[in-house]
Amino acid sequence: MSGSAGREPRRLTRWWRRRSLRTRMTVIAATAIAVSVFVAFQVATELLGGELQETARNQLRADSRALATNAERAGLARVELPPYPGSGQLVRVILPDGSTRTPAGQPALPPVSEHAGRVAQGGPADLMESSDSDEDGYIIYTLRAGDGAVQVARVSDDSPINQLGFGMLLIGLLCVAGGALVGRTVARTGLAPIDRLTAAAVHVAHTQDLDASIPDEGGGEIRRLIQSINDMLTALRESRQAQRLLAEDAAHELKTPLTSLRLNVELLIRLDRRGTLDSALPAESRTRLLNDLGAQVAELTTLAAELTDLARGDISDENTEVLDLADVVVAAVTRARSRMPDIEVALDVSSVWVSGRPAALQRAVLNLLDNAGKWSPADQPVQVRLRAEGTSAVLEVDDAGPGIDVADVPRVFDRFYRADSARALPGSGLGLSIVQRVADAHGGRATVARSARGGTLLRVDLPAASPPAAPVAPFTAGEDTAVR
Repeated sequence: MSGSAGREPRRLTRWWRRRSLRTRMTVIAATAIAVSVFVAFQVATELLGGELQETARNQLRADSRALATNAERAGLARVELPPYPGSGQLVRVILPDGSTRTPAGQPALPPVSEHAGRVAQGGPADLMESSDSDEDGYIIYTLRAGDGAVQVARVSDDSPINQLGFGMLLIGLLCVAGGALVGRTVARTGLAPIDRLTAAAVHVAHTQDLDASIPDEGGGEIRRLIQSINDMLTALRESRQAQRLLAEDAAHELKTPLTSLRLNVELLIRLDRRGTLDSALPAESRTRLLNDLGAQVAELTTLAAELTDLARGDISDENTEVLDLADVVVAAVTRARSRMPDIEVALDVSSVWVSGRPAALQRAVLNLLDNAGKWSPADQPVQVRLRAEGTSAVLEVDDAGPGIDVADVPRVFDRFYRADSARALPGSGLGLSIVQRVADAHGGRATVARSARGGTLLRVDLPAASPPAAPVAPFTAGEDTAVR
């Protein structure tokens, strides 16, 4: 039984959740009105019943006093009792010996109660009581008169209350029907913006058209919801545009190395099929061709890695920690040395703590070093400086190359952008774009300027952080430390 009783509320809850919002609002409005009418009926019934009962009792008291006055004047046994007219109040005289007198033709009243008998025998002066017979209920008032008592009674009449109840029932039904209609109308009007919002969402889902927007209408929560949906559509539109541009730029950048790689491979295959590979390509040419193939594969590998890194859109997958940026810089320099063994790097770094993601920061520093290594002459070191400046950690990578043209400065951090002078050099044009994205993700910024040595000065500013309470082996570096 308990299991069955427990399933009923759950079934009702599931049914309610499956109803539309319009239906819910209509049911709630009708229920609220029905409850209000019921409460009003109960209150009105209590007030009306109490008022009618008090009026009836006051009338009984007044009639009893008049009859008692006549009985004391004429005597209980001789007081005149007019014949019962067929309706109205009922009277009865209680004589000293306990017998009673009633008007001729009057319906019989219930027997004299024990308490009423005490009034007639000189007990309490009066008594108001209710008596329910098999057919009718009576309100009886007993008042002592001389050596006995007189009683005036009336039948309890609930017809006014019943009429009120019937009227309230009709009014309640009309109010419930009207409330349901009003609730349905209010729901339809109030949810019209939601319907348009739903239609717009369905249109976007079916057509993939992110240019659709919802007119800003209404106020309060509806307006905020519409604005939020429009902001979401704008963000999706910008995201799709960014993906399209990334795909187009990637296809353009991949075309050149893939074309070169395909031509070289086809050349080798053609010569091998003819059996003239050794005669057509001397050892020196063959070595140069194989080196070109290796360089092209390496370029494609680097480009694919940078595209993967850039396509992630954020670097939030890595946990943030408080770290010494000097350790990150030294680790990046060590990796750069293995990639560019002919480039000298001069370090001038001091311990500066930041809150960041180690791998992302190291990738950014490595990209700065790769860019500087392309341009720095063999006899001029790439200078790397790290210092605290106010509330910022400042990293500078300085090369002695030809520098960046003024016209190219605004686009240095754009994806896939390469200056005309850099077309002949390896690279994808993504390195500095990744640097800027990492700086932005850490609340910093990346800038470019001309170095005092005539080359390019790339600078990254990051918010400094307080060092841990007990830092472990803090980094210390001397002035002008050179790493080769």
